[in-house]
Amino acid sequence: MAGAPRQVGIHEAKTHLSRLLRDVEEGAEIIVTRDGRPVARITSVSDTGSVSSSYGMFKDQFEFPEDFDADSAELADLFGVPR
Repeated sequence: MAGAPRQVGIHEAKTHLSRLLRDVEEGAEIIVTRDGRPVARITSVSDTGSVSSSYGMFKDQFEFPEDFDADSAELADLFGVPR
């Protein structure tokens, strides 16, 4: 089923979402169009990597000072936040 992406209109995508998702699971790529213009792509998660593959990718690479989230007069002034 792989090959060029198949294009479907929004109405067809809403009406046949379950079928389209089965097709995607089998390797298809679906482009959803509005008035003939592409607006979204439905593709397998395995094609783009795991949904959570980037979660925690910088874990333990940064250290934040203890006062990281302390009130700051300088930042309040920069953002116009009343003190």
